[in-house]
Amino acid sequence: MISNDEIYEKYIRKGTMPTILCAGCGNGIVLNTTLRAIDELKKDIDKMVFVSGIGCSSRLSSYIKADGLHTTHGRPIAFATGIKAANPDLDIVVFTGDGDCAGIGGNHLIHGIRRNIDITVIVLNNYNYGMTGGQASPTTPLESLTTTTPYDSFEHPFDLSMLAMAAGAPFVARWTISHPVQLVKSIKKGLQVKGFSFIEVLTPCPTSYWRRNRIRDYEGIYRWYKENTVNVKRAESEPDKICIGELQNIQKKEWTEQWKELVERVSK
Repeated sequence: MISNDEIYEKYIRKGTMPTILCAGCGNGIVLNTTLRAIDELKKDIDKMVFVSGIGCSSRLSSYIKADGLHTTHGRPIAFATGIKAANPDLDIVVFTGDGDCAGIGGNHLIHGIRRNIDITVIVLNNYNYGMTGGQASPTTPLESLTTTTPYDSFEHPFDLSMLAMAAGAPFVARWTISHPVQLVKSIKKGLQVKGFSFIEVLTPCPTSYWRRNRIRDYEGIYRWYKENTVNVKRAESEPDKICIGELQNIQKKEWTEQWKELVERVSK
């Protein structure tokens, strides 16, 4: 197993350190698990592109010593679609947040899934727009406090993994930063699926979201994730908890393959 020091030397741009991430933020764990998955699969990093939008999570692409695209707010899946269409041989990883993906970029998400373009989307869900001021996002839980819901959020949140499943994503998984081993395995599977892979990671924003919601110690935040989630295998017995695990794994024809078939057919 590769060590953290080896990951740093092999994959990280030294000039980007130290990171901008707040103490207690889980985004670094997501970066670490992603790079571990890539290393275990022996992926050629020179044949990968890391795409991101705007937000704390979207800074992850800039830390990796590889080609990357830091795009406009809500548009990483659209840019990733263009890259994959132009060069289907590249492996594309998208880092995006709950606001970037489900709010500003909601239509790009569902149409990326509809097309079944071969990209791996890793959504870092921290329940708010953490970088821009801690506003409520499409995933903010009911009765939560944010800068735009100071008297409790009353809007029903999206369940992003259920949304991805309903839209037809071939591979859907959800874990928390308290489940790094399982997360590495799911990212590896997602990278190997030929089609749209959707991996949601519940990761804390200690500075904005959790501070306002009265859990201010890091151990308490991480304990909350463990106590309020249940594996998909036991979900029926605990319906009030957040379902985690590998939620969908099906086969569908991928967009670039269908495009190639179409070009060959009409060219005859």
